[in-house]
Amino acid sequence: MTSGQDGDSPGPWLVVGLGNPGPGYAANRHNVGYLVLDVLAGRVGGRFSAHRGRAQVVEGRLSGRRIVLAKPLSYMNDSGGPVAAVRSFYRAPVGRLIVVHDELDLEYGVLRVKAGGGDNGHNGLRSVRAALGSGEYSRVRVGIGRPPGRMDPATYVLRDFSGEQRRELAVVLDRAADAVESLIAEGLVATQNRFNG
Repeated sequence: MTSGQDGDSPGPWLVVGLGNPGPGYAANRHNVGYLVLDVLAGRVGGRFSAHRGRAQVVEGRLSGRRIVLAKPLSYMNDSGGPVAAVRSFYRAPVGRLIVVHDELDLEYGVLRVKAGGGDNGHNGLRSVRAALGSGEYSRVRVGIGRPPGRMDPATYVLRDFSGEQRRELAVVLDRAADAVESLIAEGLVATQNRFNG
């Protein structure tokens, strides 16, 4: 995918951050997608507001392009319905959909940008694929590391970041937001070259 994919077709870029709604989940590792979108909302100077598609959205411009930021208000495992509803409402092509999510198989703070591919056991991505009928969207994968010892991954992702991780979190979130901006402005290959090293 390049920044010119879909040519000059109508429809904004849609950036979705995966997470779980509610204050009890706000600082969980599983909510890193929400946290990255908060950074992006600050960059576009917008505040999230309720959308009829069971999501919170911000509309604005980023790198000169029209953008919609969306946080599904379903739980992670049911993210697909809200994503599909918001995408349909704004008529955003799959080629302009970016999903930001946590990734157990990457060390904490490591980023990987990709387009398409499998869900790697991530229930949020599985739900999005099922609802869209396609996995051919871009992903910004934000590493949260593996759980220590024999801790169940399902427990680990629903725990807050450790104290040491929290000290670095602002930098991690900022870099992930940079990766989203780069995807929109420069395309997939340039972004991978910059962030997947």
